[in-house]
Amino acid sequence: MRLLIAQVNHETNTFSPLPTPLAAFRPVYGAEALAAARGKQTPVGAFLDWAERRGYEVTCPILAHAYPSGPVADEAFELICDTILADLDDSIDLVLLDLHGAMVTRSYEDGEGELIARLRRRRPDVPIGVALDLHAHVTKALAAGVQAICGYLSYPHIDMYETGERLCEAMERRERLQGLTLHHIPLPLIAHTLPMNSERPGVMRDMLDAVSALAEENGMVDVSLFGGFPASDIREAGMSLVALAEPGHDPAPALESIADAIWARRAEFIYDQKPLEVSLAEAQAALSAPGAGPVLLLDHGDNCMSGGTCDNIDVLKAALEAGFTGLVAGPIHDPAVVAQAFAAGEGAEITVSLGNKISAESFAPPAPPLSLTAKVTRLGSGDYTVTGPIYTGMLCRMGRVALLSTPEAQILVAETAHEPWDRGIFTSVGVIPEEASVLLLKSRMYCRPVFEPLSKVVVEVAGGGVTGSDFRLFDFKNLRRPIYPLDAGASRKTDDDPRTP
Repeated sequence: MRLLIAQVNHETNTFSPLPTPLAAFRPVYGAEALAAARGKQTPVGAFLDWAERRGYEVTCPILAHAYPSGPVADEAFELICDTILADLDDSIDLVLLDLHGAMVTRSYEDGEGELIARLRRRRPDVPIGVALDLHAHVTKALAAGVQAICGYLSYPHIDMYETGERLCEAMERRERLQGLTLHHIPLPLIAHTLPMNSERPGVMRDMLDAVSALAEENGMVDVSLFGGFPASDIREAGMSLVALAEPGHDPAPALESIADAIWARRAEFIYDQKPLEVSLAEAQAALSAPGAGPVLLLDHGDNCMSGGTCDNIDVLKAALEAGFTGLVAGPIHDPAVVAQAFAAGEGAEITVSLGNKISAESFAPPAPPLSLTAKVTRLGSGDYTVTGPIYTGMLCRMGRVALLSTPEAQILVAETAHEPWDRGIFTSVGVIPEEASVLLLKSRMYCRPVFEPLSKVVVEVAGGGVTGSDFRLFDFKNLRRPIYPLDAGASRKTDDDPRTP
């Protein structure tokens, strides 16, 4: 048995001004990619472990993972596709792909669907299974082109490896049962990301529990719920359900009942974004409330892992103007300020114009940068290793970093936009985050498994940026309509329902 495995991950914010060239994917190829997949706590790592336990021969043409940003450059997409296709010869018996499901390129709204279509043209009969992020848009083309789809069932995503294992098990059952039935139900619902938190009681947890219960029914192989990614302005964006069933078993009635339940509670998938001053007042009140640890401010309006620039300074500026002290913030993306700090050296006092330097088309221009006089407390390489539970053991690079200190705040400035995965972003420059009074992170969800347990309360805040939870900020042009909540009268089933079969 010869198995082809590959990883191509990109969640595209079609409103983000950040480019996505090939270099953003940090691709590795061939033997190096195979070595890098080993031990990885992601679907591709699970594929390799499963194959090696069975003595299969494995080829891994590419591992390519980019942080969320704007549409993928055509040159990057073509090279990635060509690299995978070059290994898809007649000797390959099975293809397993670790994809995201919300990749948009300059030429293709449905990047994953286009990739699968090209693989199908090369090998019409080869079985293909794909693991997808919970925020995938499962399009008609994608669902029609593969034999199995399995998605993450957690957000924050702590079951990446387990999702890969589920896909392998599904493909094993497919071979044993001589096929599977794949049923796909799209919903005309653009859900906000914050209500998809699966760690808290609420609509997402309830629906994921229903999906898990359905997956345990006789005849069912796997069931996935996809929340979609709300900053993707593409025709088939939105929530969806996918079920894999044994031949002769019809999953449609049970799956339709879950779709009905989601639709009945659709308003709960919409997040009510508070004005910045209201959120900061809530944080101020929390400072005097009982409990240990900092008040954790999450600037979800400029979130790296949703395509934010991480240079919007609105929340930091408002917090300083409101009189917050003991503040630790970062990383703020501003390579010019980092260069200025390195030129001055540790211990120097500098005056900088921080942030608000990147504009986004169709969004209001950013306010002027924050003028700040601060001491360069520490300079660093910006490298740290994640301790978990997401991407455990991964070496992260922020580019060069500078820690700027004022009497009120310590601000970590980095050369790149970077998600605060781990305490290491701060401890790498000598800052102990739990000793702060207020901890300001540009994050929505991925920081929570590490930083929420250290904090006494979490306050979600939003300044400007391209990842906010107010749909009035976004100039949607390509979504199929009607769709909820942009169209209050939208119905669950429409005449233009791109479902499969």
